[in-house]
Amino acid sequence: MIMAQAALETRMLLRNGEQLLLTVVIPTLLLVLFSTVDIVDTGEGAAVDFLAPGVLALAVMSTAFTGQAIATGFERRYGVLKRLGASPLPRWALMTAKTLSVLVTEVLQVALLTAIALALGWSPAGGTPSGVLSVLALLALGTAAFSGLGLLMAGTLKAEATLAAANLVFLLLLVGGGVIVPLEKFPDAARTALELLPISALSDGLRSVLEQGAGVPWADLGVLAAWAVLGLGAAARLFRWE
Repeated sequence: MIMAQAALETRMLLRNGEQLLLTVVIPTLLLVLFSTVDIVDTGEGAAVDFLAPGVLALAVMSTAFTGQAIATGFERRYGVLKRLGASPLPRWALMTAKTLSVLVTEVLQVALLTAIALALGWSPAGGTPSGVLSVLALLALGTAAFSGLGLLMAGTLKAEATLAAANLVFLLLLVGGGVIVPLEKFPDAARTALELLPISALSDGLRSVLEQGAGVPWADLGVLAAWAVLGLGAAARLFRWE
C-alpha cells in the first residue's frame, strides 16, 4: 500500500505544471542563467562551481518544503487527508509514502541538474567515498529538515496562508540562503544569523565538499540535524488532519 501510494503521489507531482515549474524549471533556469551571464560575483573560479551546489540545495528545498507544504495544505483543505486517514492505509504509512515521493523527485532533480551543470563545465570535487557519503548525508538531513517544516506549515495554517507563506519563504531563502549570492556579501551580523538557516547549512555543506573538496562538514550537518528534529517533532505534535 505504501509503494502504491508513493507511486500515485509521484505521478500527481510530475503531472502538476506548477509543481514542475517550482521543482525543475526554476532551479534549471537559475543554474543556466547565473552560470552563463556575469550577474553576481561568485568569487574566484568558474561561476558554475559555486552555483551548482547551491542550486542542488534549492532543489531539495523546493520539493521537500515548498512543493510538499502547498500540496499537503490543499489536500487538507479539500478533505483528502481526512478521507485517506480513514482508509486502510495508516496515517504513518501515508506520511511515509509522501516522503518516498519526495525522495524520488529529488533523485530526478539531482540527476537533471548535475547533468546540466556538467554540460556547463562544472568540475565537482569530493569524489572520494567520504565525499559521496557527506553529500548523501547532507541531502538526507536537508530533506528531513525541510519536510518537517513543510508539514508543520501545511498542518497548522490554512491552505491559502500556506501557499503565500511557502512561496514567500522560498523567495527569501533563495536570496538570503547562500544559493546564488555568497553569504560573504552580507553584513557580519546578518551573516551570522543566515548561516543558521537550513538552506544556508545545506548549500554551504554541499559547496565545501563539491567545490573545495573538504572533509565531513560536521557543523552544517549539525545545523540540519537540529532543524530536522525540531521540524519533524513539531509537525508530529501539531499537525491537524482536517
